[in-house]
Amino acid sequence: MAEHPQKPPLQKPPGYRDPTANSGKPAMTRPPPRKPVLPASFHPKKRRRNWRRACCCFIFVFLVILTLVVAVAGALFYLWFDPKLPVFHLQSFRVPRFNVTVRPDGTYLDAEAVTRIEIKNPNGKLAIYYGGTHVGVTVGGGETELGSKEVSGFTQGKKNTTSLKVETGVKNQLVDDGSGTKLKNGFKNKGLVVDVEARTRVGFIVQGLKIGTVGVNALCGGVSLKKLDRGDMPKCSINLFKWY
Repeated sequence: MAEHPQKPPLQKPPGYRDPTANSGKPAMTRPPPRKPVLPASFHPKKRRRNWRRACCCFIFVFLVILTLVVAVAGALFYLWFDPKLPVFHLQSFRVPRFNVTVRPDGTYLDAEAVTRIEIKNPNGKLAIYYGGTHVGVTVGGGETELGSKEVSGFTQGKKNTTSLKVETGVKNQLVDDGSGTKLKNGFKNKGLVVDVEARTRVGFIVQGLKIGTVGVNALCGGVSLKKLDRGDMPKCSINLFKWY
């Protein structure tokens, strides 16, 4: 009998796995990936953030309200009291002694001056208090000093006028030879120009309560002895410094 030709074995498709292979052994499966465990310091702290935000909002609202209250109080104070700064005048200026001496080693000045500064409080509802006042005197257009003095602080009532007497002087003060001649001639013909500067602090008093001070610089200058001898009382210009 003729033998039947054998059929070629079927080829397995790509990727085919025999289910009978590795029989009896459980299939290996990979566990699901785990989430990384973060330390406690990396966790978001919602409560603390909310508390800080609320605190910042409260502070901001408080500052806004405080600013508005201060602004309203200042406006009411200004409208009711109408505060005004004091008015300074150079009341008088005398020179009891004024000697210019020329020596071999230079020219020297020996002089004394008595200055009176009139201060008026124009406020009808406010008293004024003054801190320590520094008064400096110069002559000859500010070229030569005639000394300075500190005046103690004081209080000035409503619509009050106060006169400050300040005595200054220099002794054996060396000056330029040319300046000494000008000073001597100016004193003789009463053309010597006088300048007085008063630095002080000024504040208001409301029912016994002192309200912050402002620095005041009163300049009383450019006046000759001849005009002062006639009784002229030139008004002093005022420069303001910062409040403190």
